[in-house]
Amino acid sequence: MLKTPLSNFPDRAIIHFDGDAFFVSVEQAKDYRLRGKPVVTGGERHIAAAMSYEAKKRGVKRGMNLRAIREVCPEAIILPSDYETYCIFARRMYNIARRWTDRVEEYSIDECFVDITGLDVSLGLSYEEIAFNIKKELEMKLGITFGVGLGPNKVLAKIGSKHHKPAGFTVIAESNRKEILKDLLIERIWGIGPSLSTLLRRQGIFTALDLAEKDNSWILDHGLAKPCREIWLELRGEFVKEIETKEERGHSHSIMRTRTFSSPTSDAASIFSELSHNIEEACLRLRQNKLVTRAITFYLKSQEFRYYSVEIPLESGTVLPHRIIEVAENHFHKMYKKGILYRASGVTLRSLVPEGNVNIDLFGATTKEDSEKEIFDRVDELNKKFGHGSIFLGSSMQSLDHDRGRESEHLNARQRNIDIPYLGIVR
Repeated sequence: MLKTPLSNFPDRAIIHFDGDAFFVSVEQAKDYRLRGKPVVTGGERHIAAAMSYEAKKRGVKRGMNLRAIREVCPEAIILPSDYETYCIFARRMYNIARRWTDRVEEYSIDECFVDITGLDVSLGLSYEEIAFNIKKELEMKLGITFGVGLGPNKVLAKIGSKHHKPAGFTVIAESNRKEILKDLLIERIWGIGPSLSTLLRRQGIFTALDLAEKDNSWILDHGLAKPCREIWLELRGEFVKEIETKEERGHSHSIMRTRTFSSPTSDAASIFSELSHNIEEACLRLRQNKLVTRAITFYLKSQEFRYYSVEIPLESGTVLPHRIIEVAENHFHKMYKKGILYRASGVTLRSLVPEGNVNIDLFGATTKEDSEKEIFDRVDELNKKFGHGSIFLGSSMQSLDHDRGRESEHLNARQRNIDIPYLGIVR
């Protein structure tokens, strides 16, 4: 293998590992008989959540319902998602990377960034050889393949990992940076969403190279926000986005919960119930991590993949789902448009701080928050004892009724035999 000249990575060498069709690949690693076949996960939700490359070639797309999957691919093998096992494989991925360096960022369940700066000297290998060896170890020990990108920063490394799929390995250095960026559409860049890509296209920016070659005065004149300026700098080869290890983060910067509906709907009550369910799940993670949120973003996604969202700062931090649901209810009309079919809802809890770091008020609100949190601590204990979702807010009932209807065949024997009432806490 040719060694990558060190001059191409003067400051940092960052690798991005991206599991190929990760959920399905894990299923195929568990059962070798699934290899090479059109496999789809998401059966518990009656939609395609993840697909093998064989299923994709036959026309299966994410979000398809079971009937549509069978129409385009009658031989598809549809499985319920096994998130517990997917998380186990993700932890193994992180741990294998940490055998090489502790500078590992757990970006998502199927992705991580690894900073190998300086390892070329200590190991006597080129950065390209180090990245290739980690890739080989991951694939041998996990039984799944990875797209791998190596570059001087996180943005270019992530572009590299997507450049050749599946099982690709792309090095982006100064010598080939422009060649790769000139064919990459602006909306395909990590961190650039639909709204920003539309704005940039109006300014004549259609590819990653178009943006990279703009000068600083253009960026300032067009008032691009800090995240976009950081992307611009990294597309030019500079290192801006730091690797955030688990220890350095301390806790998550945000908690997101989103879910696709079993079938698109325009019914406001059903949509709000799904949003309420997402809020309950996000707040559970808050309590588990002993955090409170001080800002919230809600969104709805239409059948045409358009997003309708609202961002709301909170006067004081909270961990209570019913308080956040009240806020969502007050702003729901800003997102929901009558007559539009919606396919998903989501909530992101932001500006997270540890419990106890919330400003004390003079009128007893903090005391009331603590008292109500004790109630939800008891609810968490009961749900842990009798099964997740045994006790829930009344505003989430319609969503949970749908779940019980479409997931009953996937409940294990223990869950089916629990003799408890169908409970609800109505605010």
